[in-house]
Amino acid sequence: MLRNKLLAAAVVSAFASPMVAAAEDAKPAAPAIPTMSQILDSSGLTMNGYIDTAYSHASRDIEAGPSDRAFDSQNSSFMLHQVGLTVAKQPKEGFGGLVNITAGEDAKVINGSDGSPGNNFNVTQAFGQYAVGSLTVIAGKYTTLQGTEVIASPSNMNFSRSLLFFGEPLTHTGLRGTYAFNDKISLIAGVNNGVGGSDHDANRGKTLELGATFTPIKPLSIAISNLSGQEGTAAAEGSHNSFNVVVTYTVIDPLTLGFEYLNVSQDNFTSLVNGSTIKAKYSGEAIYVTYMITPKWRAALRAEWMKDDDGLLFLVPQNKMKEQTLTLAYLPADSFEIRAEVRGDHADKNFFLDSGSGTFNKSLTTYALQGI
Repeated sequence: MLRNKLLAAAVVSAFASPMVAAAEDAKPAAPAIPTMSQILDSSGLTMNGYIDTAYSHASRDIEAGPSDRAFDSQNSSFMLHQVGLTVAKQPKEGFGGLVNITAGEDAKVINGSDGSPGNNFNVTQAFGQYAVGSLTVIAGKYTTLQGTEVIASPSNMNFSRSLLFFGEPLTHTGLRGTYAFNDKISLIAGVNNGVGGSDHDANRGKTLELGATFTPIKPLSIAISNLSGQEGTAAAEGSHNSFNVVVTYTVIDPLTLGFEYLNVSQDNFTSLVNGSTIKAKYSGEAIYVTYMITPKWRAALRAEWMKDDDGLLFLVPQNKMKEQTLTLAYLPADSFEIRAEVRGDHADKNFFLDSGSGTFNKSLTTYALQGI
């Protein structure tokens, strides 16, 4: 009897085991945890960021003395230049917005341009957006229309910023509208607090910005912009105008050429020569050549000239500046880039401070190694 019962139990167990296993296999799999990319995609948000750190060496004392540099104004230093983060929701129709923050040493320069220097955290852009048809309107703080080079380091081909970048505004606060007639022509118009001093304008006058972008053929793009308004304190307020043209042409896939022209004027400027009131001006041109040697190696050459006879920009009258920059970049991965750069600057006047002798010199040489 016992043997028969054990045999029966074994038979039942043999048939039951596959059924249990089948029942367990039939259980629904636990839902996968969504990735950050999936969450962002489903919500319509985009998010991207970068880290920019570098070592740079200068042959003159550009920290204590005069400088023609925007961000890379260190003598011999390792520097965390930028940590950038952008979060945006910009649908083709309806409401959206964008927030872009910059932290690091370069943020101090941006804050200085805004009128509040010293802080290494900057809200570089923060605007609301509404799009309907071919028209997009943004309101808040946003980057300028002018210039080939921009604040965000990965979007530039060189480590150092150009002389022209030094003479252009960084950000504006106001209202801007863009109307795209088609994929070849767009017109831009806006009203801002000022040409400079995005957050803390020195006067109540507003700046009118007008711009146009043209893409007559796919390899060629042309951007024209003009900023005009009253700048300066109440005692010395005068008309300020900044006109800029940027042309980019892709000759063949590896080779891209660029050209930029800038012309700036300011009324009621006190002459640095005799103290009289004058209309001061500065202007400049830059040429860019970028060549992808291989998919992992890129060379970028920049040459530029700037005329600043009245000292409006560099505070030295009857001065002309020029510089040449060569940058070699290595891209070991899609998300990482190493740049090595050598740059030579030359002024007509003794402009750069020699830390050893305490005298001023006409030339400056800098070297840099950057990781992004």
